[in-house]
Amino acid sequence: MTTALKKKVLTLCLLCQPPRILLGMKKRGFGAGRWNGFGGKLEQGETIEEAAKREFLEEAGITVGEIDKRGVLEFFFEGSPEMLEVHVFKAEEYEGEPVESDEMKPQWFDIPAIPYDKMWADDEFWFPIFLDGKKFTGKFYFDADENLLSHDVKAL
Repeated sequence: MTTALKKKVLTLCLLCQPPRILLGMKKRGFGAGRWNGFGGKLEQGETIEEAAKREFLEEAGITVGEIDKRGVLEFFFEGSPEMLEVHVFKAEEYEGEPVESDEMKPQWFDIPAIPYDKMWADDEFWFPIFLDGKKFTGKFYFDADENLLSHDVKAL
């Protein structure tokens, strides 16, 4: 008998202004030591879009304008009772200057210099689709040590 996984809904928002993209170095908690987009959990009564904008403000100190939903990624970790459902958004406009927070240290990267070797292993599979302006879905399976075991990514 298998038990159903509990679903945890999260946001991930990337500020992309070709030829550059804003990433954040995660300083603590899940994913610490990796470059990533900005995002996190929804608060009571929040829409996914509201959560994405709030998390961006909390983590990078800037207000993003209109956001466009680009994809949904599902993450499974060996031994975890939760499946992470991550809604990925793209922002192009913002107000303010990126500032370091307790959780993230923002930094602009030229798109050809995105540091995939210092990011989650799944990023190299869906980031190019995201950067190409397409929508996508993906499923990623990690072992208990956060090593990528398998993946399935589709451009829509």
